[in-house]
Amino acid sequence: MLDYDEEAERYDASRGGEPRAGAAADAVLALLPDTTRDLLDVACGTGIVTRRFTARPGLRVTGVDLAPAMTRRAAARLPGAVVRGDSRRLPVRDAAVDAVVSVWLLHLLSGPDEVRRVIGECARVLRPGGVYVTTVGKAASHNVGSDIDA
Repeated sequence: MLDYDEEAERYDASRGGEPRAGAAADAVLALLPDTTRDLLDVACGTGIVTRRFTARPGLRVTGVDLAPAMTRRAAARLPGAVVRGDSRRLPVRDAAVDAVVSVWLLHLLSGPDEVRRVIGECARVLRPGGVYVTTVGKAASHNVGSDIDA
């Protein structure tokens, strides 16, 4: 498994950088209802995508990530809006947010049981009628649009 503390410094550049982050954020934002006010980005990494969610007027964004180095980078991009936490046990109360997103996470989990656990946690923190939006990685492709299908 990848050591995200070691990877944090080069993570953005090795995964498509700003162009790919922008494309992913735009695709996710397009799927959120206009009524979305509170968004939780699970496994926010360096915050390269998370930061772009804050451009939507009226949207309060919180990022959560387990790796200390990733969390530090994300917190530098989003002061006061990032917490360290495990996606399998989110540090968020039940029914707290309108939307949960996880960009480039599920394909990295150890198997179906862990995927179910993470998705269950995402469901737990959603308000009734809330939405969960995720992306699915496509092998080693990190080019713009590689993981965005309409």
